[in-house]
Amino acid sequence: MADMQTFFARAAAMLGPKGFTQDPDVIEPWLTDWRGRYTGRALALASPGSTRDVAKLVQLCGEFGVPIVPQGGNTGMCGGATPDDTGSAILLSLRRMDAIRSLDPDARQVVCEAGVILQTLHEAAAAEGLRFPLTLGGKGSATIGGLISTNAGGTQVLRHGTMRAQVLGIEAVMPDGNVFEGLVPLKKDNRGFDLKQLLIGSEGTLGIITAASLQLQPAIGGRRVLWIGLKSIQQARQLLLHAQSSVGDALEGFEVVPRHSLEAVLDYLPEARDPLQNSHPWYALVELVATAGMGDALDARAEGLLEGAYHDGLLEDATIAANETQAEELWLLRDSIAPAERAIGPAMQHDISVPVAKMADFVELVSPEMERRFPGTRAVAFGHLGDGNVHFHILAPDNAIRGEWEENEGKAISAVVHDLVTEWGGSISAEHGIGQMKRDELARLGHPASLAMMRSVKQALDPQGLFNPGKLVPLARESTSP
Repeated sequence: MADMQTFFARAAAMLGPKGFTQDPDVIEPWLTDWRGRYTGRALALASPGSTRDVAKLVQLCGEFGVPIVPQGGNTGMCGGATPDDTGSAILLSLRRMDAIRSLDPDARQVVCEAGVILQTLHEAAAAEGLRFPLTLGGKGSATIGGLISTNAGGTQVLRHGTMRAQVLGIEAVMPDGNVFEGLVPLKKDNRGFDLKQLLIGSEGTLGIITAASLQLQPAIGGRRVLWIGLKSIQQARQLLLHAQSSVGDALEGFEVVPRHSLEAVLDYLPEARDPLQNSHPWYALVELVATAGMGDALDARAEGLLEGAYHDGLLEDATIAANETQAEELWLLRDSIAPAERAIGPAMQHDISVPVAKMADFVELVSPEMERRFPGTRAVAFGHLGDGNVHFHILAPDNAIRGEWEENEGKAISAVVHDLVTEWGGSISAEHGIGQMKRDELARLGHPASLAMMRSVKQALDPQGLFNPGKLVPLARESTSP
């Protein structure tokens, strides 16, 4: 206890009243994950204002053996930024480190601190006639550090790739307190391992990201958003192939939405309306974009896409947003599926991927299989068909009790889903990370060589095991043979 009091006193003196608190009322809002699935305890909340302060704090925690749980916007889906219930760790918030250090319009590059909110970055880029080509529903609170730590995806992966593809360089504090200074963006660098790629997606278990150099893209000169009625997920797959052939790089996004999800959103949003006159089993939300000076050609490309698809029997009905307001209304339907589902009742959410060519088959075959195995449930798949990643949710029976159902039948459901995904050659985590939610499943289903390499890297970089303990990397004694 005396040692901990010394730790608290030194941390408070180091970071000041804005940077360190033990006030439970201040800490409490950050102890539960976004989905409300995990709640932990923390010794204190540290909010350093600079990379130097992060490094000094990490050194202090190493001296006293205090674990650290890094946290960005607390919008994660797998409990990766939530401390456990032992109360032995400090919560390290990067939210005060929110400066855009530099933005070079000519190089189309920006250097952001970890606490910069995604929407803030979008606005800063737009002011220079540029854009950052990654977006998601939580853009108003998700931070750059968190997005890098989880290698976030979103609705533009089809054209631009995940967060990993946008990162040119990284600054991070390592478990020994040294700063990895890798912000300089080099097109070619063969000095051994690409260490920034090791840190991307590591969920704060190997290093604490404090800043990053990111690639920007030219602002779009126009976009067309299409809402298309389809008879099946297989037809959606054929429409995707047609769109890729017809419009090429103009295809920015291709999302699929089943009728059940649309109805849930229409119930959830009183002012929302069905974009098409008749109902259809499936829908595709398609976005086409053009760079500056090429926007006028989009109308012809959008109309040509629909005409060709209709001629080939690849759609039942369609509409094109007439303006930006209508375009945003169409995207709102897609972005509101998750909260609309939560309003219905409990569900087990699975962020899975299989090879793109197999995704339609997976949804078509596995959905009825899950409903057969677990009577009263409903399988709902929606999302990024173009990059082989759908959100495969199993909705609970009507009489399910929230909390109890997830902990009992829900866990059995997830195990079956993950087994099937693995059989199909896919991943149990396409874009949300592993966190604490899927750590044991990764241990159960991961390839032994991959798991051994992950544990070796963790042990080499963080021998004390103080960086985000209990997340992502399964302990050897917890693994089972696949």
